[in-house]
Amino acid sequence: MRGWGGVAGTAAAVALTAALLPGLAGDDRQDPRADDRAAGGAVAAQPAKAAKADQEECETPEASLRPSATASGDGVQRIRDREPQRLIVGVDQNSFQWGYRNPLTGKLEGFDIDLARAIAGEILGDESKVVFRSIPTSERIPALEDKRVDMVVRTMTINCERIEQVAFSTEYFTGDQAVLAPEGSDITGFDESLDGKRVCTAEGSTGQGALEEGGYGADVKLAPNQLDCLVRVQLGKADAVVTDNALAAGQAAQDPSMKLVGTLNRPEPYGVAMNIDDHDLVRRVNKLLEDYRKDGRWQDAYQEWLADDMPGIDGPPAPKYKD
Repeated sequence: MRGWGGVAGTAAAVALTAALLPGLAGDDRQDPRADDRAAGGAVAAQPAKAAKADQEECETPEASLRPSATASGDGVQRIRDREPQRLIVGVDQNSFQWGYRNPLTGKLEGFDIDLARAIAGEILGDESKVVFRSIPTSERIPALEDKRVDMVVRTMTINCERIEQVAFSTEYFTGDQAVLAPEGSDITGFDESLDGKRVCTAEGSTGQGALEEGGYGADVKLAPNQLDCLVRVQLGKADAVVTDNALAAGQAAQDPSMKLVGTLNRPEPYGVAMNIDDHDLVRRVNKLLEDYRKDGRWQDAYQEWLADDMPGIDGPPAPKYKD
């Protein structure tokens, strides 16, 4: 895959095609319950929700339940009792290097996809027993609340607001918000250069919150998924993208005419999200992540998917647990 990612013309076409595809799901099979909403559609702007958790009670939102290899309850049993027995995971299919559909093979690939398969192996003893469901950014939490998916593995930031709605694993990667703009743009980062500019970000993302809280004067445009924003810039309908730096690096690899021009320097921990009541499932995922860090699988996945465009990361973030 290194060959196609660096070719600007092909990459732009791939980005446009991927963003306009309807949601797909499955272990490379169609899931009939998948969200069939086209990823390229626009959505009405909505204000980001105010944080619900009291800051004094939320100093370490990334602290999770301690791992267990034997925890069993409603969450694990729901998965094991399903016919056919499958883990249903909400993912992105448009984020190059994280969760994307390889245009040459049609298969879902990336850092998050590898992790989801490993979780299926931990819970069901078989990494192939997983169904992937394409979930727009704004639908991640509703899909977990309604139990349309068992978990979301989709570069999802753990924060004080979200832990009031869903449960998270320990942190498996650390991101930051970034500005992605075309080469030659006068946009320089999270500053006054965004004033009056059409800046696209995904609805319900931490990028939306960063733009609305920052007072930069940007004309914020919301889209269902972050790759839709890249397409809008390519079509001249937006001036820049705000998204996680991990995703922005992938977009810049897809389209070398784009460049990262600034970050917030505010670390954002990524976690596997689950229904807030699935404590047993959280413990099982944390056991997998504990092993994933120790046995080298995290580092292998990093080298395969991320090291070329996000170099210099020595290892996974250390887990934090609740007392």
